[in-house]
Amino acid sequence: MNRTKKITLNFKKKAKKANAKSHSSNKPKYISKAEREHLAEIDATETDIEQSADTEAKPVS
Repeated sequence: MNRTKKITLNFKKKAKKANAKSHSSNKPKYISKAEREHLAEIDATETDIEQSADTEAKPVS
């Protein structure tokens, strides 16, 4: 392999890596099963708190 070919290959390799880095994946970030359960618990407690606050705020007639 001659010198110019090595230089061009290295340049193309760097350009390819830079291009690949700039295009991020459309896949959503992975969330583990334990983390999903934890988030579901937090969401459930928040909705319970909101529902109890709504019932306390309404006057009983």
